[in-house]
Amino acid sequence: MKILVVCGAGASSTFVALKVRKAAGLRGIPVTVVAGSADQLETFTGVDVVLVGAHLAPGSSELRERAAAAGAAVAVLPAVSPAALDGDLALDLALDAGPVREHDGTMGAPTAIPSHTEGVQNG
Repeated sequence: MKILVVCGAGASSTFVALKVRKAAGLRGIPVTVVAGSADQLETFTGVDVVLVGAHLAPGSSELRERAAAAGAAVAVLPAVSPAALDGDLALDLALDAGPVREHDGTMGAPTAIPSHTEGVQNG
């Protein structure tokens, strides 16, 4: 599974990507985690899940469309600072959102992209 973490400029997404990578490593889950900005979405290939910073949630419908066109699901991170974000929680969001590449046996695009809820509910 390939996970792309996006934020506005790409700086905090690098920090979150490190946390997700570490959480996956501790669990023995094979993932590739990369960081970037929302503007770079189309430059990343083979992405299964896009983890979006909560501050980008108001514009997430456009981001979801762009991700769906690339065959990726989207999950919105909780509204906490990257320093306070739990890497396990972020990894769980990504795992719950994907993988989404459901092929129909051809070499084309995915046949279905499931929808996912935004944010995290506690309680």
